Amino acid sequence: MPETLQHLVDELALRIGRPVLLEDHEQRVLAYSEQDGPMDDIRRESILRRHTTAEVRDRYRAAGILAARGPLRIPGAAGALDRVCVPARHRERLLGFVWLIDAGPPMSDEDVAIAAKTAPALALTLFHDSLAAGLTSRREAEAVSAVLLGDRAAAREGARLLVEAGGFAGDEPVTALVVRPVPASVALADGLLAARARLACRPLHLVRGDHGVLLCPGRPPDPVEVGTLTGVPAVVGAGGPRALADAAESYREALHAAEVALRVPGYGPAASWSSLGVYRMLSTAPSALPAQLHPGLERLLADPASRSLVETLETYLDLAGSVVATARTLRLHRTSLYYRLQRVEQLAGTDLHDGDERLMLHLSLKMARLTGRLTGGSRGTARGCSGTPIRSTGPS
Repeated sequence: MPETLQHLVDELALRIGRPVLLEDHEQRVLAYSEQDGPMDDIRRESILRRHTTAEVRDRYRAAGILAARGPLRIPGAAGALDRVCVPARHRERLLGFVWLIDAGPPMSDEDVAIAAKTAPALALTLFHDSLAAGLTSRREAEAVSAVLLGDRAAAREGARLLVEAGGFAGDEPVTALVVRPVPASVALADGLLAARARLACRPLHLVRGDHGVLLCPGRPPDPVEVGTLTGVPAVVGAGGPRALADAAESYREALHAAEVALRVPGYGPAASWSSLGVYRMLSTAPSALPAQLHPGLERLLADPASRSLVETLETYLDLAGSVVATARTLRLHRTSLYYRLQRVEQLAGTDLHDGDERLMLHLSLKMARLTGRLTGGSRGTARGCSGTPIRSTGPS
């Protein structure tokens, strides 16, 4: 699992027994270890301000830190302590600086060598943590949009850009995760940035209307964890793994999974395409299908007084027509259950002993769930998108 900058910095400080500070290539402070040795005003101000002053930057750049290919000892001056600067480079690209105080006592050659060996790991982490490994946020969004939303040619070009920039390996599968806020008005951009900063797979992201997308290379994260890391109330849908140029298919699957997680009790707050069961088929059905629900179910849905009958029917069909299991799940006496099922047959004009009728009713119920025409709990204590138990209502 890729390591975080803070973990690498703390580990290096522990190995060499002195404080470590990491800056990016513009000398903004990214991480630092605990301070238990000599400290000067430069280090103190850098930590407090999260960057060095222009005067200090100019002084150290004049000492050669931008051109250095290895550890550089810099003598102190004007109250500054001696320092060792280790450039963090990836494929010759300067991505940051590792700073160590070279006093109290001075660093040994062995400790300097340890810091030099750690610098490439820090550089690699910096490389992956940057926006698409060096792409601007605008170019990243364009490349991700091309992969997820473009035609075949655009997807291949977007994939090529992301691979060349180092954000993805060419032969590594990717998985799309859709994060849909509940309610839709909740701001999501900051939540996606927070999630991508903490996920080991180092995904890219895209904000689209009422949802966001995380494009994750390698082993996909747990969708529930993703929802937690965003820090906003949301449902999460995960597609299946695909080649980068085919990520649009994973995105479509993730959209369907998020829709099921939002609308169908028992699936939220997160759902994966592979776990959708019959909803994997229904969620991709033509939009005209909702108008073709069983006509008897249409009548039941139109009558608020029939809500308990609809939930009873759904639970009964979900449990393969088992009277024993349905009565237990709904906490109904069997006599009450038989009465409800008889009322369903009368009001819906159906015969629950007819296999074709049961199949059409069952599929119609699932489609009603998926399109939002049927909401609330089923199976007695199914879970909604928030994870809160929802109990069936209605008299017994």
